[in-house]
Amino acid sequence: MPHTIAALLRAVATQLADAGVPDPLVDAEMLAGHVLGRTRGEVQAAVVRGDAVDDADAARLQVLAQRRAAREPLQHLTGVAAFRHLELAVGPGVFVPRPETETVVQFAIDALIASAEGAPVAVDLGTGSGAIAMAMATEVPHAQVFAVERSPEAHAWAARNTASAENLTLVLGDLASAFDELRGRAAVVISNPPYVPDDAIPRDPEVRLHDPAQALYGGADGLDVVRVISTRARELLHPGGLLVLEHGELQGAEIRGILERDGWRSAATHQDLTRRDRATTALRP
Repeated sequence: MPHTIAALLRAVATQLADAGVPDPLVDAEMLAGHVLGRTRGEVQAAVVRGDAVDDADAARLQVLAQRRAAREPLQHLTGVAAFRHLELAVGPGVFVPRPETETVVQFAIDALIASAEGAPVAVDLGTGSGAIAMAMATEVPHAQVFAVERSPEAHAWAARNTASAENLTLVLGDLASAFDELRGRAAVVISNPPYVPDDAIPRDPEVRLHDPAQALYGGADGLDVVRVISTRARELLHPGGLLVLEHGELQGAEIRGILERDGWRSAATHQDLTRRDRATTALRP
């Protein structure tokens, strides 16, 4: 028996809303699009037309809806995450890229574009899915981008996502020691490090239960990895090079203090589109 897409979406959105999912209709439309092989806009157009789906597709959607209602991340169910102009493969074992990071990477992209070097070097420390590295590599094609990830599971996702970028080098390793050959050569070093304090357990089940712990937690104050990056980035950057760090909204002042004590210049904290402190930049002296 055919089921109208409109009726299915109403049922799924209600189920997700009852489970506390933040944007239930959006997620319902994205899940329907995944099942039907359509974009979200095409799903919305199908609702207006009164289109129907068959029993098999309705059943597939209902299974996915149950998993989403259990707070499995939407991106794990569809297998993809949007990031700027990119569509990245994601799943268990890798941190799902967030919209706020799209504004953070803009600082790095702007610096690479403004660089007088013919092939400016950018380094992404702890690349996760490869989102930041791929954004730099594709939006600044004359740049040479290097990315490191320590988790074998996350590295596998990053390798898949970055395989098409000829100007991007990805390695599995420790951000504190990778790319010794680049010492003093980088124009930009960027990182979205783990910055959640160990005792600050995230409220959202999608984060708490499904994002890798080593991509979330950064020690007692959340800034252990930031301290390592401060030292490593000074080794990699040339004088005047830019460091870009993503962080939590209450960490800007403490991070600026770390950077200033380490001898960085012009440390400044910047807000994201929701007017929350989200990134701190500094220049290597």
